[in-house]
Amino acid sequence: MSDAVHRRLGAAILEPGLVEFRVWAPNAGSVAVLLGDDEHELSDAGDGVFEGELFADAGDDYWLVLPQGRFPDPCSRFQPEGVRGPSRIVDTGSFAWHADRPAFTLDELVIYELHVGCFSEAGTFDGAIEHLPALRELGVTAIELMPVATFPGNRGWGYDGLYSFAPHPAYGGPEGLVRLVDAAHQAGLGIILDVVYNHIGPGSETIAAFGPYFTDRHDTFWGAAIDYAQDGVREWALQNAEQWIRDYRIDGLRLDAVHAIYDERDPHVLAELTGRVKAINPAALVISEVEIGDWRPIEEWGHDAQWVDSAHHGLHVQLTGEHDGYYDRFGEVDKLANDLLGAGHDPRKQVICAQNHDQIGNRAFGDRLSPAALRVAAACTLFSPCTPLLFMGEEYGETNPFQFFTDHIDPAIAEATRSGRKREFASFAAFAGAELPDPQAEETFLRSKLDRSQASEETRAFYAELLRLRRELPPETEAVPGDRALTLRRGPVELHADFAAQTVELRP
Repeated sequence: MSDAVHRRLGAAILEPGLVEFRVWAPNAGSVAVLLGDDEHELSDAGDGVFEGELFADAGDDYWLVLPQGRFPDPCSRFQPEGVRGPSRIVDTGSFAWHADRPAFTLDELVIYELHVGCFSEAGTFDGAIEHLPALRELGVTAIELMPVATFPGNRGWGYDGLYSFAPHPAYGGPEGLVRLVDAAHQAGLGIILDVVYNHIGPGSETIAAFGPYFTDRHDTFWGAAIDYAQDGVREWALQNAEQWIRDYRIDGLRLDAVHAIYDERDPHVLAELTGRVKAINPAALVISEVEIGDWRPIEEWGHDAQWVDSAHHGLHVQLTGEHDGYYDRFGEVDKLANDLLGAGHDPRKQVICAQNHDQIGNRAFGDRLSPAALRVAAACTLFSPCTPLLFMGEEYGETNPFQFFTDHIDPAIAEATRSGRKREFASFAAFAGAELPDPQAEETFLRSKLDRSQASEETRAFYAELLRLRRELPPETEAVPGDRALTLRRGPVELHADFAAQTVELRP
């Protein structure tokens, strides 16, 4: 790999008033930086890289000018006006920090997944801060943010990010994210960030204008596959991962759908990512979402853990009786018992849940489990030796749904999203012919916000007790399957779950 490609991409402050710009643009014969009304040509550094030092400072906006037009920087640190506006120079070295990173291991990890826009009334990084101490008191050790990279529009799940280095302006941008991370650390919580390296969202043609980011050798469900055979593309992902750990003091990364990341090189880009991240912070966690039965993240790439959905699916079938779609292969209590114990792999390296954004939001109406069913599923999940993940609101019995919502600014993409949503549920008999929520409607987003006004203190106390037992009991767990029932034993405590009656009992 050339040294030019390996050096940091984007706009970096060298000293007050002096900024170094570097961009990988092998598709361009020339690249200039537009600062105000002045255009400054960058030098060709070889291997598709253009670079230059210019008089500029943090807070200045700029465009990168190619022969075919002007574009935001593919490695922009901030897009204050969204995906169609200019990039802004950010001095990440000037961020103010007041707390040290908390120390925790996989043995202590209890993850709480949240969507920034729905977690608080304000829907911002700052809006989330007031709720953090209560999570630590509950027994959570790390919050996991759904993706915060800048995506089209103001509201969305975040998996259609376009500018991966730039915290979303609607959430509060870079400074807002810094305040949230610092507040989490002050509360004794780690921060895990969901990142997407399997595709780039709508508007990706503005990224492709710079270089061959995409390949037709592979396909993904969401669009063109990213070409990790290209050095510059590889650095785009690796430097992004480094940025979150180094500049924002993020404690871990959750890599979205790694089975859709294709790389024929050795080492695999996701193994290289592990090394690059841990060179900055050896304690940083790398956790992958992957298809059931694919153990490459923990067996080949050195990742600390991976999402495993089989326990969730088994619990869901037992508690709801649903067998549509991907649930049709699950439901046997013997298999569920084995999955809750780790299915022959280190259980600490397996993240399991009673609910998460996918398993709620990818339902037609975003409906959560009933209170009785959730109580059973949560108890089994938290009593398991696997690493548990809670989804925002479940700890107090949130009843609002979490629906699929978008704010695409391209009308064609918006309509394609609506149509695709309808096709997705054609195989689910329970939703056949139903009028699905419009993902583009603001009401769909607003319905998905947490409403703590009806919070159940009894439910919260139940979660707190389970998390206390998890901390205090030995991790060795025995599972005894029954007829639509399951008993789990840890030390002197026994948990009995009756799936048919939807009841759960702790027996000392």
